[in-house]
Amino acid sequence: MDVTQRLARNLRRLRQRKGWSQEEFAFRADIHRTYVSDLERGARNPTITVVDRLAMALDVKLGELLD
Repeated sequence: MDVTQRLARNLRRLRQRKGWSQEEFAFRADIHRTYVSDLERGARNPTITVVDRLAMALDVKLGELLD
């Protein structure tokens, strides 16, 4: 599994664990909902800045999104 797929799997898992919709997650991370959808499908390669915002919104360490 490549890093894009690991990120996608971890984003979906962590978001669902918090009980958030993609829209709620996008709001908290200050990104567009369709971008969250693309990330969770592995269709986009975010910048490290975006990955950091995602981690902060989920209250996890950045590395946890990539493990």
